[in-house]
Amino acid sequence: MTHVSPNLTAVHPDEDEARRALDTLRAWASSADPVEVARLDPAIARLLPAHEVANYPDLSRSYPADFVPDDAYKATMPDLQNGPASLIQGARQLIQHVGISNFRLPIRYHTRDNGDLTLETSVTGTVSLEAEKKGINMSRIMRSFYAHAEKVFSFEVIEAALDDYKTDLDSLDARIEMSFSFPMKVQSLRSGLEGYQYYNIALELVEQGGTRRKFIHLDYVYSSTCPCSLELSEHARQVRGQLATPHSQRSVARISVEVMCDRSCLWFEDLIDLCRDAVPTETQVMVKREDEQAFAELNAANPIFVEDAARLFCERLKDDARVGDFRVVASHQESLHSHDAVSILTEGETFRSQSLDPRLFSTLIHAG
Repeated sequence: MTHVSPNLTAVHPDEDEARRALDTLRAWASSADPVEVARLDPAIARLLPAHEVANYPDLSRSYPADFVPDDAYKATMPDLQNGPASLIQGARQLIQHVGISNFRLPIRYHTRDNGDLTLETSVTGTVSLEAEKKGINMSRIMRSFYAHAEKVFSFEVIEAALDDYKTDLDSLDARIEMSFSFPMKVQSLRSGLEGYQYYNIALELVEQGGTRRKFIHLDYVYSSTCPCSLELSEHARQVRGQLATPHSQRSVARISVEVMCDRSCLWFEDLIDLCRDAVPTETQVMVKREDEQAFAELNAANPIFVEDAARLFCERLKDDARVGDFRVVASHQESLHSHDAVSILTEGETFRSQSLDPRLFSTLIHAG
């Protein structure tokens, strides 16, 4: 038997006490009507052998289109995700990022050359979750973001959205990333035609330990002619009179840069121009015969291994005072081999890592 002080209820009843309590409960429920059982606890029905308590009142099967919940009703609604720590499953451990990914909405952006653009944008929003908290209300992230969605977007407006949901969710750290396809009109090499090139860009705002940092990520797609293959092709022509062509391939560099907030604006177009200066063999949009010939000549004038590409991008990035830490991830998707040639170059501590996402290089694909 459990010994109980006069003013306390038994905290740890033993099995005999539980059995006697169950017998008492069943005896009472067997003579009580369904209303009485439901009023005490509908779960008691599960304790009665071969007996179910009828729903009371009968549940409606018609959707109540005119029902409007008031504050009192909403206060009674369960919220397991924001429940007490006793509901936590698994280790009570800090989670660095929890939130939502890839919810979409139209966002307006400033551009350097063409005013404002409205672009379909994929948003990822996350916050940190302390070890003693069960979870977060993820819809608050979307609501906080939508509150600013009608404004012309810049890093300052992203900061306002981050302020809102960081406060709403009572979190220490937070992150917002917006991904979109940015159109930029480019001219062909010789024919004078123009067409739109589309660049995958992501803006990222991170707050950690009270410090905020801003990043731009850009995928730049270019052609890379293998220097070794070019020399071997020329050797075949000169020594044996044999026609040969060097192998070239579509290549992708993912440029990630920290934007220095105390410097002048780093426009999307500025970062794209920087990449073109470093590696001018960008894939073409509008092409006539004279443009195709020009592109072959341009590739021959700029043969590069994947190591060369990483260093060329690095050289231009280091020369720009608006760029802080950065990372270059390059992938030359070989036409000679059945594998790709890849390289990673980082500057500063931000992007250094001993481990890589095993699918990192497989994401460096330009979808046609």
